[in-house]
Amino acid sequence: MSWYVSRTSLFLPSLVSFLSLSLPIVFSQLSSSQTSIMIALSKHLSGSASHWNANGEPNPCLWKGVTCSSNNSTITHLSLYEFGLSTSDFLPSICQIQSLQSLDVSLNSLASIPDEFLNGCGGIDGLKLLNFSRNKLAGLLPTFHGFVGLEALDLAFNALSGNVNSQLDGLVALKSLNLSFNNFNGAVPVKLGNSMVLEELELSVNSFHGIIPPELGNYQDLSLIDLSSNHLYGSIPYAIGNLNKLKTLLLSVNNLSGEIPINISNITTLLRFAANQNMFNGTIPRGITNYLSHIDLSYNKLRGSIPTDLLSGPNLKIADLSYNMLEGSIPASISASLVRLRLGSNNLDGTIPSFTVLQTLTYLELDNNSLTNVIPAELGSFQSLALLNLAQNKLTGPLPKTLGNLRMLEVLKVQQNELDGEIPFEITQLHKLSVLNVSCNYLAGAIPSTISNLQSLSRLNLQNNKLNGSIPPTIRSMPSLLEVQLGHNQLSGRIPEMPLKLQIALNLSSNLFQGSIPTLSSLNELEVLDLSDNRFSGEIPGFLVELPSLTQLILSNNQLSGIIPEFKRWVSVDVRENPHLVNATNQKTLPEPTKKRKSVAVAVILAVVAAILVGGLLSFLMLSFSRCFPKDNDHQSQAGEDLLPQVIKGNLLTANGMHGSNIDFTKGIMAVADLQNIVLKTRFSTYYKATMPSGAIYFVKKLNWSDKIFQLGSHDKFEQELKVLGKLSNLNVMIPLAYVMAVDSAYLFYDYAQKGTLFDVLHGKLGNALDWGSRYSIAVGVAQGLSFLHGFNSSPILLLDLSSKNILLKSLKEPVVGDIELCKVIDPSKSTGSLSTVAGSVGYIPPGEQLFNLFSVI
Repeated sequence: MSWYVSRTSLFLPSLVSFLSLSLPIVFSQLSSSQTSIMIALSKHLSGSASHWNANGEPNPCLWKGVTCSSNNSTITHLSLYEFGLSTSDFLPSICQIQSLQSLDVSLNSLASIPDEFLNGCGGIDGLKLLNFSRNKLAGLLPTFHGFVGLEALDLAFNALSGNVNSQLDGLVALKSLNLSFNNFNGAVPVKLGNSMVLEELELSVNSFHGIIPPELGNYQDLSLIDLSSNHLYGSIPYAIGNLNKLKTLLLSVNNLSGEIPINISNITTLLRFAANQNMFNGTIPRGITNYLSHIDLSYNKLRGSIPTDLLSGPNLKIADLSYNMLEGSIPASISASLVRLRLGSNNLDGTIPSFTVLQTLTYLELDNNSLTNVIPAELGSFQSLALLNLAQNKLTGPLPKTLGNLRMLEVLKVQQNELDGEIPFEITQLHKLSVLNVSCNYLAGAIPSTISNLQSLSRLNLQNNKLNGSIPPTIRSMPSLLEVQLGHNQLSGRIPEMPLKLQIALNLSSNLFQGSIPTLSSLNELEVLDLSDNRFSGEIPGFLVELPSLTQLILSNNQLSGIIPEFKRWVSVDVRENPHLVNATNQKTLPEPTKKRKSVAVAVILAVVAAILVGGLLSFLMLSFSRCFPKDNDHQSQAGEDLLPQVIKGNLLTANGMHGSNIDFTKGIMAVADLQNIVLKTRFSTYYKATMPSGAIYFVKKLNWSDKIFQLGSHDKFEQELKVLGKLSNLNVMIPLAYVMAVDSAYLFYDYAQKGTLFDVLHGKLGNALDWGSRYSIAVGVAQGLSFLHGFNSSPILLLDLSSKNILLKSLKEPVVGDIELCKVIDPSKSTGSLSTVAGSVGYIPPGEQLFNLFSVI
């Protein structure tokens, strides 16, 4: 220690002397002209760049985002990233800094690039980088004159539009071009600098259409091509396979077809190849993963077997072949570096291979195939496994106890198989497990008493098995549990207290519970409670009325008695098949089917006989596909998760930022997959209630490409029509806020109307008595909505129906007219005949058109 102090005491005076001598050199040698330019800029940006304070720090080389040369003689780099800039007026002044090598003004709110900037900075020969990404630039792509030294141009995440032709042709040194996330259209540009030195081309998430130009093969230095999320069609040009420096090729989410070129396998530098969500067919070429680390060919129409060498590439880390038509067995040879393997939703058969120990494998998804035999015990050796999805196969035998060794496992899905035996105790030792779904199997025995060890578990789905005994009382001590699905088992005994955070659903339907409904008054966040098809008796307890978050209560087919309490208007209550319940409004027992008129009874008998015959046939057909088809009110949450459609794109139609942060497209699609979420049916549409992670609620309407009246075959056309609808702005018209387009359907998101329909209110379903003030407000609101639609001239609008059933109420004084579509979305070849007869309660005919008996083109 004494040595260190003595050496330090000798070193410090020398260092101080050196710094003192050097200080004038380090402090600044910036020219007075550049200093003046920067001081003027600081004043110009005083509101945005307050940290540029010439009074507090006179040396611009020390300001935030400013980089000078090694001797501080000139300014070389300016980074105004996220400076809060909203005006472009300052940009021409920057061009006075002739030593500038790079300018970064990304993540601001600039709306344009002034011509003075392009003319001025175009003459700076040393300027190599311009970054205008993540601004609000709109209009056409400007022409870049000069800029002979520019190597990188980034205009991504703006609102630029139009064609890209020769605007960039003068950039003779251009190596990197990023135009992603704009609104460009037309053909993919091929004039990208005369010197042909381009290395990176990023054009993703635009509206480019046509084929992938073979001319791209002329840019022999290309290492990155990203054309994903456009409207490209045709095949992959053979010339792409000749780019011997290519490292990344991204073609996802287009309309490309044909076969994967075999010469892709010859690119020894290619590390990442993604062509998912297209229409590629044929077989996968052998050797394609010889050099790849990432391959994604999911959501295509690829056929044949998986090449035996595909999963054994020495560098392979991620392989996704899900949602194709692949058949045959899974190759047994797997790369030791593999991290994620997705083969779900194909036609694969055979057994799950007993892979060699894969220490890096983190995600394994083999769901929705026809895999047979047992789950290999060797899977328990994959110590990095975080997700294991083997759902919807034909697997048999017990759950291997060795799965309890997967200490990193967070998601375990084996639902819809033919597994038997008991739930192993070892499964309850997976302390990181968040999702456990073993539903729709033949599992028997009791729920392990150690289930409460799963302290991270948020979703528990054991329904549709043969479980017996009681629910372990320790379930209350599972703090993360949001959803409990135990329906369709043989459970009995006392129902214990449930976790306080239970939110999504508590499903105890179709079991052997009896006695009074237990106290669940502490579940203040619970949204869905299903106690149907049990033996509960006694009165409906009052605490159910007070549950603040409850939206759906299913008590049907029990032995309940007494008066039905009055629930909140937004709560859907099903109490059918409880013959001793009494309606509170008239103190009468709920009507029995046998008390109907004789003619109705005869009709019902005939309908039942027909239903039995048809149902028998349907049952036979359904059993041919799967054993597990729970009843409507037991549709499982995984139906939405595991059977998500092939999504092409999703976008907001509203500029309201609140909806942008609230709408979750996946949650909306999952809501449509569950029939319990149906809240409104009209002649032409079905609306589902979708609760978002933020708690916000929306209507979601699904349109199928195959629907009789909707012509949705052209994604581009349909998207354009949706954008027209989205531009409507009227408080009394139901306007889509967002959309998701899938391969065979579309999903539209709307504001949720809490009070339901006018029909519900008028006919007492919700127990509301409309005063005259409310009636007047509703009448005026509907009239204003119709007046707005009649005055909309951009594109004919079709009001499919106008009746009290499609007038929605945000409140008792805020009506919204629903079921509007653009006329171009309706297929006249399929709909004219039926819609020409929809006058009256099923269709609205505006004044002046009754004589023609036309449907309502507004």
